[in-house]
Amino acid sequence: MSCLILIGMMGAGKTTVGKELARRRGMRFVDCDQEIVARTGVSIPIIFEIEGEEGFRRRESLVLDDLTQESGIVIATGGGIVLAPANRAVLSQRGVVIYLDVPPQILWERTRHDRNRPLLQVANPRRRIEELHRARDPLYREVADLIVEGGRGNPGAMVRQIEKALLTLQKS
Repeated sequence: MSCLILIGMMGAGKTTVGKELARRRGMRFVDCDQEIVARTGVSIPIIFEIEGEEGFRRRESLVLDDLTQESGIVIATGGGIVLAPANRAVLSQRGVVIYLDVPPQILWERTRHDRNRPLLQVANPRRRIEELHRARDPLYREVADLIVEGGRGNPGAMVRQIEKALLTLQKS
């Protein structure tokens, strides 16, 4: 298994779960958003301010393309990675895609005080999360090899659930 890719909404726990999954499997972990910040030297809100969402999505696609060519890596993507058809193709072709499916109410609880999420800097961020979830959930499901229900369980339990499902995938 060359590449494990975690997808899901902002606040789903992709980074936390990804770090633990990588540690347990002896793989390298990379968060796409953190990689974009490292490559550009500026925060994601600044990229959105200067280049807009379109500019950020371009950068995100390049990082995804680079990272998915490595083996022995666990990647946590940004929540909007599935919006571009080309990204969905890359996800489907280059790794095992794990969708961390977390209900919008829990996503709201986890992200409501986070000022580093440009898409939530709106009058009604709770409604925005619900809208984003409604729009993205079918796309996540389209590319996912595994769907892990998340939310109330701890990250360790989610990682164990993923590892069990990966064993089943390997056998089939």
